[in-house]
Amino acid sequence: MSKIHNEVLLANRDYVSSFTKGDLAMPPARQFAILTCMDARLDPAKYAGLSEGDAHVIRNAGGRASDDAIRSLVISYKLLGTKEWFVIHHTDCGMETFTNDIMSDLLASSLKTASVDASGWHDSGVGPGSTDGKYINWLTIKNQAESVLEDVKRIKAHSLVPSDIPVYGYVYDVKTGRLIEVPEATAAGQAS
Repeated sequence: MSKIHNEVLLANRDYVSSFTKGDLAMPPARQFAILTCMDARLDPAKYAGLSEGDAHVIRNAGGRASDDAIRSLVISYKLLGTKEWFVIHHTDCGMETFTNDIMSDLLASSLKTASVDASGWHDSGVGPGSTDGKYINWLTIKNQAESVLEDVKRIKAHSLVPSDIPVYGYVYDVKTGRLIEVPEATAAGQAS
């Protein structure tokens, strides 16, 4: 077992020793969901004032409105009663550092972890790689406010999303911890 594996199991053992949340209801108590990035610097429980059981938090690379994220939001509403959704991207996101072409080229070279420096991304491994990466839209980001707006519009336009659910758009500032509204996104996400 790795050091990390052992640390996780020890932390869980300590958590279990004082666990008191076993009676929480399945639906989120505050009836909302957040779609945000998987970036380890973001702690939605802290920046949104959440406790266990309060809200659904859906995370992926970039906090993008992928098919799977929309699937989760629809389940959150249809089966578990959420009434409001937040799309929250963030500053200094790794999804701004590459394009679909860069990612597919790196994967074609090898499947090992790549490295980045001032001149860009570099493959650190030796093949074999796979060309399958060229068939995936990696949902990279050029501009945070624009990507939030794009995702809010995509969610609101989806045939399985009821028009009466408001979707708010924000960018989390990793330097200050502040949520910065993207007014165009929140306007596009208004309930009707």
